Amino acid sequence: MTVNPVYVYQFTIPSDAIDENGHVNNVRYVQWMQDVATRHYESLGGIPIAMSVGGTWVVRSHHIDYLRPAFAGEEIEARTWIVDVHRVRSLRRYEFVRKSDGQVLVKGATDWVFVDAKTGRPMALPPEIGQLFPLQPDEK
Repeated sequence: MTVNPVYVYQFTIPSDAIDENGHVNNVRYVQWMQDVATRHYESLGGIPIAMSVGGTWVVRSHHIDYLRPAFAGEEIEARTWIVDVHRVRSLRRYEFVRKSDGQVLVKGATDWVFVDAKTGRPMALPPEIGQLFPLQPDEK
């Protein structure tokens, strides 16, 4: 069975995500990036495996490009995929797309680091976790 490398999660923008400028607050996208990454990882069965080896993922860096505003009540499709997996790191990309017109609102990336949950120090990614990720490499 082939797993689609792009994980999709749909949601409606809540009114509490709107800032004083009348559109989604930029900080909310950071939270949604983490949320969709966690949902994807959970769907692949990664959480119990990471717990069994005493590891967890932490963010090293985020990069976000805000392309268009979004508003309360709009239906959004959050897409995420893994570009690459290395010894202790993984690069994940994101797109937030407005369903009504297919416009990409935000693009982002997160550099995740696998760490020992007790010490916080980088930890070699166990093969059984690395093998979970269907990769979608960047287009050249």
